[in-house]
Amino acid sequence: MFALVEMESNVRVPPTLIGKDIKDSIQESIKEQFEGKTENGVILLELTKIDKIGEGKIIPDDGGVYHKTTFTMLAFEPKMQEIVEGKVVDITEFGAFIRIGPLDAMVHISQVMDDYITYSKSKSLHGKESKKSLKIGDIVRARIIAVNLNNPKGTKIQMTMRQPYLGKIEWIEKEVKKNAK
Repeated sequence: MFALVEMESNVRVPPTLIGKDIKDSIQESIKEQFEGKTENGVILLELTKIDKIGEGKIIPDDGGVYHKTTFTMLAFEPKMQEIVEGKVVDITEFGAFIRIGPLDAMVHISQVMDDYITYSKSKSLHGKESKKSLKIGDIVRARIIAVNLNNPKGTKIQMTMRQPYLGKIEWIEKEVKKNAK
């Protein structure tokens, strides 16, 4: 899920940063160019260190200076079939949104539990026979079943809680106690 990623890039230092300390200028440029961006299925979160700054090169008709730079970033990479824990941040009539790391993933109503589910306007989901309920603030465990980080409308991650030992943490604890007997 979270990882440190070593990167190398020709970092452009714009004219407004030329004249400042080179490391500070490079750091500011890397943050501007990379933080919060998705690259190769990984969401780059934060610069953790700059390892090497190469000599600057000037390109005609461009006021910036390019430095070949090696640096490390904290990244988030949701992986298919990965089991994650998160917090319910919203519930709608079509499912629940779960915060996992820096993103919200969706659990469709059909993937919440093995039961007929009703939606309450108080933003909660209720199982008809099991009497299980899910509300905002609950901590859940789910499996990632679909990832699309390159969607122009935004990142989409879908999950399921309809497998053994997945769902609201309290449901899992009851299942473990029941199976231990």
